[in-house]
Amino acid sequence: MSFFNAKESSFYVALDARTKLIFILLFTLLVFLIDKLHLTVCLLLFSAVIRFSAKIPFRGFTLFKNLTLLAAIIILMQMIFGPGETFLVKPLFPHSFPLLGGAGSFKLEGLMLGVILTCRLAALMIVLPVYTETTPAYKVSAGLCAFGLNYRTAFIITTAFNLIPVFRDEALVIMDAQKLRGMRSFEKGSIFSRIKAYTGLLIPLMLNAMRKAQVSSAAMDARAFGIYKTRTWIDKSSLKLKDYLVIVCFVVVFAFITYLNYR
Repeated sequence: MSFFNAKESSFYVALDARTKLIFILLFTLLVFLIDKLHLTVCLLLFSAVIRFSAKIPFRGFTLFKNLTLLAAIIILMQMIFGPGETFLVKPLFPHSFPLLGGAGSFKLEGLMLGVILTCRLAALMIVLPVYTETTPAYKVSAGLCAFGLNYRTAFIITTAFNLIPVFRDEALVIMDAQKLRGMRSFEKGSIFSRIKAYTGLLIPLMLNAMRKAQVSSAAMDARAFGIYKTRTWIDKSSLKLKDYLVIVCFVVVFAFITYLNYR
């Protein structure tokens, strides 16, 4: 995990891994429970405030540029195929159009639902680094084991989190190498050329993933991983008073927003 990318003075760094995990679980559950537009926008702003307070810079947000097309497709599909009775445009095709004449419509309810889904996706993207970039890998494993998971399961989950920044960095290296060879489809060109360019990243990433999996497997076998049923920890996970206070605040906010959504 890219723990050292976060400021050490951040309040979230000092929190226990279980506290941050509870927050992420409650936040994710809240994202999928809320179905009101104004509350979804407020949740998006809340996620930005949480990230700013964690002192995690909004760097690397070119990912949002790449997801702009996905957001547009989501909104467009909801407007055309989603439920609703308030029409913004009807029909999409004039009656003189062959075969499709008089068909299709843009619905206001579909537009609102598409915006809600887009805000949900953006909120998760903003708030997840608060956990991944402020929690070292060994603390994640200790926190998961404190929840009752066995160490093997905790190790698998931690390894999955560790691979996210690794694959991201490898993808950037591959993109730079292709740019040096004169390939500019990542920055310029049509939508289809960009899709084709990003598809070309899959094969080298998959080969690198299999290579890393083989090296990790050999290293774990050499260290007799799993031979002991119990495991000792240098920094044992323990909840302090501030952790309990933060958890209570998260639960209160979760309950309050849920109440506003379903009242």
